[in-house]
Amino acid sequence: MPEPLAELAQRITACERCPRLVAWRQEAAANPPRRYRGWEYWARPVPGFGDPDARLLILGLAPAAHGANRTGRLFTGDRSGDWLFRALHRAGFANQAASTHRDDGLELVDAYITASVRCPPPANRPAPEERAACFPFLVEEAAQLRNVRVVVALGALAADTAARLFGLRPRPRFAHGAEYVLPGGRVLLCSYHPSQQNTFTGRLREEMFDAVFARARQLIGLLTAGTSVALRSSAG
Repeated sequence: MPEPLAELAQRITACERCPRLVAWRQEAAANPPRRYRGWEYWARPVPGFGDPDARLLILGLAPAAHGANRTGRLFTGDRSGDWLFRALHRAGFANQAASTHRDDGLELVDAYITASVRCPPPANRPAPEERAACFPFLVEEAAQLRNVRVVVALGALAADTAARLFGLRPRPRFAHGAEYVLPGGRVLLCSYHPSQQNTFTGRLREEMFDAVFARARQLIGLLTAGTSVALRSSAG
């Protein structure tokens, strides 16, 4: 990892700005479900990871209390990650289709994963002030990812964060598959988050998720070639 991103990652993992989130991540580590007893939890803020030359930026909500808060890598060790890494592997953005821990050999190819908030929030609902406290980290991170052409936002909060990050006005109306042109010639592509709430109910199906990353691949090719892009859809 380049020095600026590595230094940023160190500052992220040392952050204790939000007392509620610090308490929650430590509570989760101290009281794991039976299947994770014996694990030494990460229990710190989780930095982004992936290819520093990535043209695809994937923006999620926050670490899962017993996923990334346990493993120390975003989307690693939970069912949302199972869906995400399978889709990335099928689209050629990851070298393997599963990720269970930080040293499992996973490598992202032309993709980088980050989050709107770096600690697990209670009920997966970060407070506005917690989002605001994390936002400067994301600004720094995005500034180092100079080759990004497409941003895939997983969920409405991530789409709102991406719009703020890249200066999109007015803020996008979220819908699965919605596309928006970002300032600087990038494209924002929205997707339902692969949470159990969406995948168990069938709101998000694997073919729908695969289509998002196939479209991201197509858009990257068009934008890299300097070809004019006609957006397929928007949410109005």
